[in-house]
Amino acid sequence: MPFADDDIRVDLMRARHADGRVGCAVGIAIRSAALRPLGLHPDQPDAQPTHPSPPAWWHTAADRSPWAQT
Repeated sequence: MPFADDDIRVDLMRARHADGRVGCAVGIAIRSAALRPLGLHPDQPDAQPTHPSPPAWWHTAADRSPWAQT
């Protein structure tokens, strides 16, 4: 694992729903300094599309393509 024990935190969150069922979720937090050696850092720009989305007809044609039929 590329992280030291004190660089990562895992939290288990558990709650009871109104109908009595138990629900669980896991929260994972990693220190930003531990991500920097992996090429990830807080100064990175957010991922944004660089080109406009294809027109609606393109998506329809792709759905009708024989390669899309499986």
